Amino acid sequence: MTGSTALLTDRYELTMLDAALLKGTHDRECVFEAFTRRLPAGRRYGIIAGTGRLLELIGRFRFGDAELDWLRQNHVVRDATLDWLADFRFSGTITGYREGEVYFPGSPFLVVDAPFAEGVILETLILSVFNYDSAVASAAARMVTAANGRPIAEMGSRRADERAAVAAARAAYIAGFSATSNLEAGRTWGVPTMGTAAHAFTLLHDSEEDAFRAQVDALGPGTTLLVDTFDVERAIDLAVKVAGTGLGAVRLDSGDLPNLVRRVRAQLDGLGATATKITVTNDLDEFTIAALSASPVDSFGVGTSVVTGSGFPASGMIYKLVAHRSHNGDGEWIPVSKKSDGKATVAGRKHPLRRLDESGRAVAEAIHIVEHGATVDDQGRDLLVPLVTDGDVHPEYLGAAGTAAARAHREVAMSELPDQAFRVGRGDPVLPTIYV
Repeated sequence: MTGSTALLTDRYELTMLDAALLKGTHDRECVFEAFTRRLPAGRRYGIIAGTGRLLELIGRFRFGDAELDWLRQNHVVRDATLDWLADFRFSGTITGYREGEVYFPGSPFLVVDAPFAEGVILETLILSVFNYDSAVASAAARMVTAANGRPIAEMGSRRADERAAVAAARAAYIAGFSATSNLEAGRTWGVPTMGTAAHAFTLLHDSEEDAFRAQVDALGPGTTLLVDTFDVERAIDLAVKVAGTGLGAVRLDSGDLPNLVRRVRAQLDGLGATATKITVTNDLDEFTIAALSASPVDSFGVGTSVVTGSGFPASGMIYKLVAHRSHNGDGEWIPVSKKSDGKATVAGRKHPLRRLDESGRAVAEAIHIVEHGATVDDQGRDLLVPLVTDGDVHPEYLGAAGTAAARAHREVAMSELPDQAFRVGRGDPVLPTIYV
């Protein structure tokens, strides 16, 4: 992917930079942290997603001639600030949760050490990536739990912005979905792709049987035939007639699914197509998937609900300055925080760990408030890993390989959670957040 990401930001990031440059405070060393005050209502945990995307976007956060010309023409900042932006390259250090990690309120999942100007200018990009990707991943993980081992495909591209659709497919895959319908997600991030035919293909042909024959001729009898365009019972008969008892699967996209699925299973078995699978794709979310747990469904396809975070399209994540060097030359670190009613923050650099019991189950999120460079005496699992060091991105988190690693880590992180984390119903965060 190419092209500058520098204007994927809010104007006030640059006007703050402009004023700081004028005042001479732009190069004061700072610590910024990204976290969330609370989980979406009723959720028991969240899943961090977007890290690999963010690191790639930071690598392209450059102000070229086109960006600088637009800023100049629109009088966004002073000429001296444009000169500074022309040479901008992020040189700071970023630590954070591994992508795919479970997160809870108050814990800093991203820590940025950089001069004020470099840290503040990334705020909007950081939040836009994590707020959306983590919302999708958190909802998708709940759906994966509800599916209880049955595959789920992401197919929500037509329900999202074209770029968000790619991000959603990636986030859902990290959360445990098996595939996506989105080809760009396959090309860019290595997500397996799937797809066969929609109702339009059936309606194109002179008969449903002609449509089935055309699809089987092209894709083989192992394909998935969509059987609810007209009459499901008749379509099942035609599908097995055309493809034989080796038909791969049938797809249901409408109707009273629990009852319909049982009838379709019985009909397929009666026709000898006992190995033919049933996939359903009708406006599913974690609750409808859970309601189908006793039905003979073999796989699911989810669209709108997953790309909209199943009712919570943003994760409520924020990015705050928590410490900076003093300006008097002694190098002392000064903790800072907001005191606003309802929006107060905790000052100082923090170091999060996940405490585990003797069986390896998570019991708490321990947040240590530490001095710069101090070590933490705690037996918990360290949650922060280096992502960017002195401006250099750690490559293991990028691309398809980074996406696969995030998917694997999500499985490990969720295996630590207590059983009550996996209830689909509403509940409080499954781990307490403790400040030490």
